[in-house]
Amino acid sequence: MKLIQSFSVDHTLIVPGIFLSREDNVNGGMVTTYDIRLKRPNREPVIDTAAMHSLEHLIATFLRNEPDWKDEVIYWGPMGCLTGFYLILKGNRSPREIYDLVLRAFKSVKDAEEVPGTAPENCGHYLMHNLGMAKWYADEFALYLEENADNPAIFEYPRTERLITDDGQQFYDS
Repeated sequence: MKLIQSFSVDHTLIVPGIFLSREDNVNGGMVTTYDIRLKRPNREPVIDTAAMHSLEHLIATFLRNEPDWKDEVIYWGPMGCLTGFYLILKGNRSPREIYDLVLRAFKSVKDAEEVPGTAPENCGHYLMHNLGMAKWYADEFALYLEENADNPAIFEYPRTERLITDDGQQFYDS
């Protein structure tokens, strides 16, 4: 079975940032998936589950209410590995072009007084939220983005070549 694109990125080299994960033509229009990576995979602790859930609610609400972007947003949701999120937008902008949107989304969390959509009627696990930790992670990531705005490494997946032997073993040549 062919490895999907997101599993083909060398996760030992990824740093936090905003990356273009894939572009797809859907019904004649371009749709782009972005990897919004908050943590270094396999090298630092993942995001607390309750905080991740709160960040999902808070930032999804921000994105879907942001006047200039709300009609472009298709999806905002957590990665199963709990190191970041996927953002799917209509169109095909570069990671640098969505930098301000992502930064504003994470900065907006600091002003939240509650997590939207946390009633039993609105959420499948409404008790699993942690606004305080969500604010901490959001602030940490926003600060990191600001400090690294001129660093190309936060916008481009690490460059590696996969070497595949005759018997199918894969090696990375960085």
